[in-house]
Amino acid sequence: MRSIQLLSITLISVIPALATAQPAPLPGESPTEPAPVEPVPPTPPVPVTPPVVEPTVKPPEPKAEKKPDEKKEKPWYERLAIRGYMQLRFNRLYATEDAFKNDLGDKQIAENNSFSLRRARLVISGDVAPFLAVYLQAEFAGASVAMRDWYGDVFLDKKKEFRIRAGQSKVPYGFENLQSSQNRAPLDRSDPINSGVSGERDLGLFGYWTPEAVRKRFKHLVDRGLKGTGDYGVVGIGVYSGQGINVTDKNENRHVIARVSYPFVLGKQILELGGGGYVGKFNVTKKVDPSGLNNFRDLRAIASVALYPQPIGFQAEYTLGEGPELVGGTVEVARLQGGYAMVIAHAGDFFPFVRGAFYDGGIKNVDDSQHHVSKELVFGTEWHFKKRIELTAEVDHAKREVGAAEVWGTIVRLQAQLNY
Repeated sequence: MRSIQLLSITLISVIPALATAQPAPLPGESPTEPAPVEPVPPTPPVPVTPPVVEPTVKPPEPKAEKKPDEKKEKPWYERLAIRGYMQLRFNRLYATEDAFKNDLGDKQIAENNSFSLRRARLVISGDVAPFLAVYLQAEFAGASVAMRDWYGDVFLDKKKEFRIRAGQSKVPYGFENLQSSQNRAPLDRSDPINSGVSGERDLGLFGYWTPEAVRKRFKHLVDRGLKGTGDYGVVGIGVYSGQGINVTDKNENRHVIARVSYPFVLGKQILELGGGGYVGKFNVTKKVDPSGLNNFRDLRAIASVALYPQPIGFQAEYTLGEGPELVGGTVEVARLQGGYAMVIAHAGDFFPFVRGAFYDGGIKNVDDSQHHVSKELVFGTEWHFKKRIELTAEVDHAKREVGAAEVWGTIVRLQAQLNY
């Protein structure tokens, strides 16, 4: 038992020494050094993220996107537009005859009269409702202000192809009468056409039909400066007073009128053909026989052709009919006829033209409806000097017989037109 305890103590003291002892080298081998221990690189410090500090004031939250409101309809007065034009004339640059005048055209053509304000117009127009458009035009030239147009167009369909025009407006007679004086190249309208509806306007009701595509064509002809008439319908019919512009009706009769006109597209050209006429009774202001009848048959037919200047144009009209005329000291119904033909060109900013016209018949709007015979040749050019400034020079050579008087001569006239 004692020997076993001694053996245990001996083992306990020997085992640690054996554990630390190096093994003896084998024969032929040299003692080896212990294997080097490679250094371990130091671990880089882990970056410390600074704590997020909440701002004391929060940024404003984005505004919620507003939904678009329904389109608000403008008040009617904000849908009106204002425009106009002015014409300053000099009628005596040259004249061969001081007594030269024109009862139907420019009445400022007179002896010792040079400068004149032929027209001073102000126009207010616009669509005041989807079904109603209004047009007002005032004339400020002359001794007093006068209304030229005051009417409304009532549209009968969504495309605005059918409409009724009520008020004082142009009577749909012929082509030249419907051309605005702002757009027409010659300074005055011809006698045979203007004698049918002096002043071009009257009080009444008119119905027009214009297909949408043709309405755009009429607008194109005016916007491009091609001397169009504007939209007076492919078909137009109406009933009106018949006594003329700004004149109280003098009888219970009404004039009835109809007109058809269509602009055909021929390649790059546009050719407009039209025709129509009116019938009624006209009350004549009589001085030779005031006790006799005053209401006389008044009827006319007219045919029109217009080839728009792109670059060469042609325009012609002819009218015939019956109307009051002073014959042998009394006013009677007599035949009348007349017409004109004009060649016009478009060359850059210039519109040169030459027009010949004649008329044989009574002039119903003058006292006693005196008989007129006129032969006229005018030529000149319109120059679009600036966007809103047009200058016209015109030579008028005419022979006019009014009753027993005869006047002929030549005058040279100038005009400056300002558009605004």
